[in-house]
Amino acid sequence: MPQPPATTEQERNLATFRALIDRGFGSGDLRAVDATCSPECVEHQDGFTDLESVKGGIGFLHALASDFRISIEDVVAAGDRVWARLRAQGTHTGPVLGGPTGRRFDITVIDICRFSDGLIVEHWGVPDRLAQMQQLGVVPVAAAVGR
Repeated sequence: MPQPPATTEQERNLATFRALIDRGFGSGDLRAVDATCSPECVEHQDGFTDLESVKGGIGFLHALASDFRISIEDVVAAGDRVWARLRAQGTHTGPVLGGPTGRRFDITVIDICRFSDGLIVEHWGVPDRLAQMQQLGVVPVAAAVGR
């Protein structure tokens, strides 16, 4: 059943954010980045600087895990911002990061986006990379202190 058109600024921003996550990150459709982000979007995550590096990040995730999935667990919109807690999962099936190892990862990502005229103009993201690297065996899990 088709969704009704968004009626408020916050609903429109949420719909745009969901499109980026579902189509862009979830399905690997790089056109979703251009459709949801301003060409002047400022990126503040993992050394990404522009939309091409965001597209590269999407490509990396799908090269890392052919079954990569991402879901929105919690999301809030207020004013020109959207805050979200996401869950990213997959199996290390690709040749990146010393793989494929066949190991699974399941991590949390926190995203904050600022919008203008219905497009993302600024993004901050905090993925739990340490947990991901530990789950993939790239970084050893430290022994508990005092044991």
